[in-house]
Amino acid sequence: MAVKDRDRFSTATRLRLLGEQTAARVYRSQTKRQARRSRLTGRAALLALVLCTLIVALAYPMRQYVSQRAEIAEQRRQQEQARERVEQLRDLKARWQDDAYAEQQIRRRLHYVKPGETGYVVIDPGAAKQSRADLGAAHRPWYANVWDGVDKSDASDQ
Repeated sequence: MAVKDRDRFSTATRLRLLGEQTAARVYRSQTKRQARRSRLTGRAALLALVLCTLIVALAYPMRQYVSQRAEIAEQRRQQEQARERVEQLRDLKARWQDDAYAEQQIRRRLHYVKPGETGYVVIDPGAAKQSRADLGAAHRPWYANVWDGVDKSDASDQ
């Protein structure tokens, strides 16, 4: 019995017992972890499947919604531009209804003068470019000059 008591209290015996107890605890915790992991794996897979299904189901309607909102914003912007253009054209029409404005534009664009007045055309010496229509205006028929004036006035309004 003395030998058995001595083995029971020896360092090697104690370390062996301690190792066996630790191994038993580790084994128990691993089996519990594995059991817990196997339960959560099915739930996690189901949750992931449900989330993926929701994402796929909502992706197309969300894309449509966003694109339609962008299209609506673009249409509103174009409507506002059209509204501004209509206002500009109304203002221009109202100005052309005034005889003084019409006379001023006719005199400026077509170089008309009233009887008894002397008309002058001042050429800008700093202008480097002149159109071909301006260079040969004296040698062309009058209606070609009038038509060029209409084209220029139309281009200046825009």
